[in-house]
Amino acid sequence: MSRLAHLRLGVNVDHVATIRNARGGRHPDPVRAAKLAIVAGADGITAHLREDRRHIRDDDIARLMAEIDKPLNFEMAATAEMMAIALKTKPHAACLVPEKRTERTTEGGLDVAGQHNLLAPVVAKLVDAGIRVSLFIAAEPRQIETAARIRAPVIEIHVGAWCDALAEGQTAAAEAEWQRIRAGAQLASKLGLEVHAGHGLNYATAEAIAALPEVVELNIGHFLVGEAVYEGFSQTVKLMRAAMDRGRAKAVS
Repeated sequence: MSRLAHLRLGVNVDHVATIRNARGGRHPDPVRAAKLAIVAGADGITAHLREDRRHIRDDDIARLMAEIDKPLNFEMAATAEMMAIALKTKPHAACLVPEKRTERTTEGGLDVAGQHNLLAPVVAKLVDAGIRVSLFIAAEPRQIETAARIRAPVIEIHVGAWCDALAEGQTAAAEAEWQRIRAGAQLASKLGLEVHAGHGLNYATAEAIAALPEVVELNIGHFLVGEAVYEGFSQTVKLMRAAMDRGRAKAVS
């Protein structure tokens, strides 16, 4: 048995932009935050350009592409507008997510099975452009199997329900969600999909999920930005990196 390869950390800078946009202007700058995160141990940067531009803006994406020296994961809805932006800017990766104007944050995973005909050509066009595509989905066999059928190379498992259940002390619900995540990661790996995870992770939950051998990348943002109020952004990224490394050390291939 050998230790697994390095678990990648993608730092989401959306909510640095949320703070900036609450008052207007250019401070705090999500691009500066991205650079600090990279120095502190991030392997890539994630940014979600929403239809309503509530946090990340078009110029943020342009500057991230021009100024950071790590991969950019462009979170996007599967719309014609976002497709055009992705195909023009050609980020390293594009993560397709569901999006509703009324939600505070992404509430659940894509219904890949129900939107097969919409998503399949979007995935194909992005892949043909050399962009690594991931689908943000729940750890449900039907969704995972459909993701494989439409030839998405990567899934990102939405782990928010597990994180919420733990935070609320709902032990039985948390255990059920954990078993779903484990089984989903195993199924995806067997189908040849690369497995990522994200949404709601903190130090403890990131350390726990890092021990799943099938998971190769975690994408984390809101918690890091919130903790930065107390510790500073660079320090929170370093602490997250350390938590992930502790969890990864418990996993063997």
